[in-house]
Amino acid sequence: MKAIQLYYPPEWAHCYGCGYLNAQGLRIETYWHPERGESETRFTPKPHHTAIPGFVYGGLLASLVDCHSTATAAAAKAAAEGVSLEEAPLRFVTASLKVDFLKPTPLGPELRLVGRPKEVKGRKVVVETELYAEETLTVRGEAVLVQIGEGFGRSEDAPAGG
Repeated sequence: MKAIQLYYPPEWAHCYGCGYLNAQGLRIETYWHPERGESETRFTPKPHHTAIPGFVYGGLLASLVDCHSTATAAAAKAAAEGVSLEEAPLRFVTASLKVDFLKPTPLGPELRLVGRPKEVKGRKVVVETELYAEETLTVRGEAVLVQIGEGFGRSEDAPAGG
Protein backbone atom coordinates (compact mmCIF):
# COMPACT_ATOMS: atom_id res chain seq x y z
CA MET A 1 0.00 0.00 0.00
CA LYS A 2 1.32 3.42 -0.99
CA ALA A 3 0.93 6.52 1.19
CA ILE A 4 -1.58 9.04 -0.16
CA GLN A 5 1.02 11.83 -0.11
CA LEU A 6 3.24 9.87 -2.51
CA TYR A 7 0.59 10.35 -5.21
CA TYR A 8 0.96 14.14 -5.02
CA PRO A 9 2.74 15.53 -8.08
CA PRO A 10 6.08 17.21 -7.30
CA GLU A 11 4.69 20.76 -7.40
CA TRP A 12 2.34 19.81 -4.52
CA ALA A 13 4.87 17.87 -2.44
CA HIS A 14 6.69 20.58 -0.46
CA CYS A 15 4.45 20.91 2.60
CA TYR A 16 6.34 20.99 5.91
CA GLY A 17 4.02 18.39 7.39
CA CYS A 18 3.50 15.93 4.57
CA GLY A 19 5.65 16.89 1.61
CA TYR A 20 7.95 14.12 0.46
CA LEU A 21 10.19 16.75 -1.17
CA ASN A 22 10.69 18.75 2.05
CA ALA A 23 13.89 17.39 3.54
CA GLN A 24 13.39 19.38 6.77
CA GLY A 25 9.70 18.51 7.13
CA LEU A 26 7.81 15.88 9.08
CA ARG A 27 7.06 13.78 5.97
CA ILE A 28 4.01 12.11 7.46
CA GLU A 29 2.44 9.31 5.47
CA THR A 30 -1.28 8.62 5.47
CA TYR A 31 -2.86 5.34 4.36
CA TRP A 32 -6.45 4.84 3.21
CA HIS A 33 -8.38 1.78 4.36
CA PRO A 34 -11.28 1.51 1.88
CA GLU A 35 -12.88 -1.39 3.73
CA ARG A 36 -13.31 0.86 6.78
CA GLY A 37 -13.73 4.17 4.94
CA GLU A 38 -11.02 5.76 7.05
CA SER A 39 -7.37 6.74 7.00
CA GLU A 40 -4.46 6.22 9.35
CA THR A 41 -1.16 7.99 10.01
CA ARG A 42 1.48 6.99 12.53
CA PHE A 43 4.09 9.44 13.76
CA THR A 44 6.62 9.41 16.57
CA PRO A 45 7.46 12.89 17.89
CA LYS A 46 11.10 13.65 18.53
CA PRO A 47 12.43 15.13 21.80
CA HIS A 48 12.53 18.64 20.27
CA HIS A 49 8.73 18.49 19.73
CA THR A 50 8.34 19.28 23.44
CA ALA A 51 5.84 21.71 24.95
CA ILE A 52 6.82 21.12 28.55
CA PRO A 53 8.99 18.19 29.63
CA GLY A 54 7.25 14.93 28.82
CA PHE A 55 4.52 16.37 26.57
CA VAL A 56 4.14 17.11 22.85
CA TYR A 57 3.89 20.70 21.57
CA GLY A 58 0.30 21.53 20.57
CA GLY A 59 1.35 23.17 17.31
CA LEU A 60 2.83 19.89 16.13
CA LEU A 61 -0.38 18.06 17.03
CA ALA A 62 -2.43 20.60 15.06
CA SER A 63 -0.07 20.21 12.09
CA LEU A 64 -0.47 16.44 12.19
CA VAL A 65 -4.26 16.76 12.22
CA ASP A 66 -4.08 19.28 9.35
CA CYS A 67 -1.87 17.23 7.03
CA HIS A 68 -3.58 13.97 7.88
CA SER A 69 -6.92 15.57 7.03
CA THR A 70 -5.80 16.88 3.63
CA ALA A 71 -4.62 13.42 2.61
CA THR A 72 -7.82 11.85 3.94
CA ALA A 73 -9.83 14.30 1.84
CA ALA A 74 -7.95 13.25 -1.31
CA ALA A 75 -8.59 9.56 -0.66
CA ALA A 76 -12.24 10.11 0.29
CA LYS A 77 -12.90 12.19 -2.84
CA ALA A 78 -11.19 9.58 -5.04
CA ALA A 79 -13.28 6.82 -3.43
CA ALA A 80 -16.50 8.82 -3.84
CA GLU A 81 -15.75 9.39 -7.53
CA GLY A 82 -14.50 5.86 -8.18
CA VAL A 83 -11.10 7.01 -9.41
CA SER A 84 -7.60 6.02 -8.34
CA LEU A 85 -5.12 8.56 -7.03
CA GLU A 86 -2.58 7.03 -9.41
CA GLU A 87 -4.66 8.06 -12.43
CA ALA A 88 -6.07 11.31 -11.06
CA PRO A 89 -3.92 12.88 -8.31
CA LEU A 90 -6.03 15.00 -5.99
CA ARG A 91 -4.74 17.62 -3.58
CA PHE A 92 -6.61 19.54 -0.94
CA VAL A 93 -5.77 22.60 1.14
CA THR A 94 -7.26 23.59 4.47
CA ALA A 95 -10.02 26.18 4.56
CA SER A 96 -10.79 25.69 8.26
CA LEU A 97 -9.22 23.71 11.07
CA LYS A 98 -10.66 23.17 14.52
CA VAL A 99 -8.53 21.29 17.04
CA ASP A 100 -9.64 20.24 20.51
CA PHE A 101 -6.90 19.23 22.92
CA LEU A 102 -8.66 16.72 25.17
CA LYS A 103 -5.71 15.57 27.28
CA PRO A 104 -1.99 16.28 27.35
CA THR A 105 -0.24 14.14 24.73
CA PRO A 106 2.78 12.36 26.18
CA LEU A 107 6.11 12.59 24.40
CA GLY A 108 7.49 9.14 23.70
CA PRO A 109 4.89 6.78 22.31
CA GLU A 110 4.03 6.58 18.65
CA LEU A 111 0.96 8.66 17.82
CA ARG A 112 -1.85 7.28 15.68
CA LEU A 113 -4.25 9.47 13.74
CA VAL A 114 -7.52 8.16 12.33
CA GLY A 115 -9.50 10.24 9.85
CA ARG A 116 -13.04 9.79 8.65
CA PRO A 117 -14.76 11.80 5.93
CA LYS A 118 -17.88 13.45 7.28
CA GLU A 119 -18.94 15.13 4.02
CA VAL A 120 -17.77 14.90 0.41
CA LYS A 121 -19.51 17.50 -1.73
CA GLY A 122 -18.09 19.04 -4.89
CA ARG A 123 -14.64 20.50 -4.19
CA LYS A 124 -15.25 20.45 -0.42
CA VAL A 125 -14.53 17.60 1.98
CA VAL A 126 -15.01 17.70 5.75
CA VAL A 127 -12.81 15.32 7.74
CA GLU A 128 -12.95 14.38 11.42
CA THR A 129 -9.63 13.22 12.86
CA GLU A 130 -8.77 11.61 16.18
CA LEU A 131 -5.23 11.45 17.54
CA TYR A 132 -4.26 8.71 19.97
CA ALA A 133 -1.18 8.27 22.18
CA GLU A 134 -1.17 4.53 22.71
CA GLU A 135 -4.90 3.88 23.21
CA THR A 136 -5.74 7.27 24.75
CA LEU A 137 -7.62 9.82 22.65
CA THR A 138 -5.81 13.12 23.26
CA VAL A 139 -6.79 15.33 20.31
CA ARG A 140 -9.85 15.62 18.12
CA GLY A 141 -9.99 17.78 15.01
CA GLU A 142 -12.30 18.75 12.22
CA ALA A 143 -11.07 20.22 8.96
CA VAL A 144 -12.84 21.71 5.99
CA LEU A 145 -10.70 21.01 2.94
CA VAL A 146 -10.95 22.41 -0.58
CA GLN A 147 -9.68 20.66 -3.69
CA ILE A 148 -7.12 22.63 -5.67
CA GLY A 149 -6.71 22.63 -9.44
CA GLU A 150 -3.82 21.46 -11.56
CA GLY A 151 -2.07 24.86 -11.84
CA PHE A 152 -2.20 25.66 -8.12
CA GLY A 153 1.24 26.30 -6.66
CA ARG A 154 3.11 26.71 -9.94
CA SER A 155 5.34 29.77 -10.13
CA GLU A 156 3.34 31.32 -13.01
CA ASP A 157 0.29 31.33 -10.71
CA ALA A 158 2.10 33.06 -7.87
CA PRO A 159 0.93 36.57 -6.99
CA ALA A 160 3.04 39.50 -8.15
CA GLY A 161 5.38 41.10 -5.66
CA GLY A 162 7.83 40.14 -2.92
